[in-house]
Amino acid sequence: MSAVHELTGTQVVVDSAGLVRKRSLKAPIAFAVVAVIGLILAFVAGRSGESTYRLGDRTQSLQLPDVALPTAGTVIACAMILAAMAALTFVFAMQYKKIPLWFTVIFAVVGIFLFLTWSAAGGIVPVTGLLFGALSLSVPLIFGALGGVIGERAGVVNVAIEAQFLFAAFTSALVASITGSYVAGLLGALVAGALVAAILAVFSITYVVTQVIVGVVLNVLITGLTSFLHGALMQPNAATLNSPPRFPRWAIPGLSEIPVLGPVFFNQTLIVYLAYIIVPLVTWALYRSRWGLRLRAVGEHPQAADTVGIKVNPTRFWNLLLAGAIAGIGGAYFTLGSVGAFDKEMAGGLGFIALAAVIFGGWDPWRATLAALLFGFTKNLETLLNNLGSPIPSEFMSMLPYVVTILAVVGFSGKSRAPAASGKPYVKG
Repeated sequence: MSAVHELTGTQVVVDSAGLVRKRSLKAPIAFAVVAVIGLILAFVAGRSGESTYRLGDRTQSLQLPDVALPTAGTVIACAMILAAMAALTFVFAMQYKKIPLWFTVIFAVVGIFLFLTWSAAGGIVPVTGLLFGALSLSVPLIFGALGGVIGERAGVVNVAIEAQFLFAAFTSALVASITGSYVAGLLGALVAGALVAAILAVFSITYVVTQVIVGVVLNVLITGLTSFLHGALMQPNAATLNSPPRFPRWAIPGLSEIPVLGPVFFNQTLIVYLAYIIVPLVTWALYRSRWGLRLRAVGEHPQAADTVGIKVNPTRFWNLLLAGAIAGIGGAYFTLGSVGAFDKEMAGGLGFIALAAVIFGGWDPWRATLAALLFGFTKNLETLLNNLGSPIPSEFMSMLPYVVTILAVVGFSGKSRAPAASGKPYVKG
């Protein structure tokens, strides 16, 4: 028995053993689109000369030599690899097989390498600087995505990540400026993120208001509130209320000397090191602990969870506060780890990108983190390509992170299923 969904093109087949098998062409089509772009860059808009990759970093004692590659030959080779891999995804789909994560990662790496090599014809790509900037831009996305994963696993769609970013950034700058302590500013950001989440929880869980509507209203409200307070309070008193101390970088001896990757991952601030701890901790707890079992239960089947004695709405409420606090760490990174001051609307829509990372990552902490890293890399790539003098107009380069977001969500979100009760309020009968 088989059936085809008219809108998504997903074919569902029940085999002789009674197992349900699904076949969707969304992901193969997304792979094919990227492969076609690569072929166009290789054979239609080909560029000559050499593309140089700078592997050394001036902060390290060991300096690696630059690597110069022939632009045309390298781009053609990468385009052919992309085309072969895209064709293989259709084979996977015809055989009702999922595309492995490692396959997608390799495809993305080859595609990025192709685009970088093509754009850098006659120029130099500082690899360590590119990766360092990408990680810096990814940090708030990682914390926001983790907050989104926890919220949705509990059954609440956390559309208010942008509001949590902004309020946490504002509060951390204010508290750190007054106290002179970046640690106090970080604690203030935790409270601020949890406070926004508490408002979302009260309206969506207690008063059963549509979660998406509450989230959108909070985003607008916090954007307006922080913008007003910035102009009325912070700007006239910038020296005392908007000059927070920034987290210093702490180089880990030995590890920071690893070529290329050492300065990227092991010469960072406390907030980045917190991400190294929180991501695996949340992943382990979600799948291996009693807390994670209860969390997933109220997000998948709240009625069954209630039957075995789990208090559904209180569990959702407290976990949403935890999600808001984690997202608040991402907000603190804007002011205490990156910019060094608060500015209105400084989150720049990254809260929505974090929400897209949750969907792209299949509501899994590790995958959502990888998605956040991809989006952060794309955002930093925009800046690098503008500096390299890429022939692509700057307006199109500004669109690049959002095009990647749309392509990723449309092409790959269908591979994973959202928690069954996500977005659905629970009213005990």
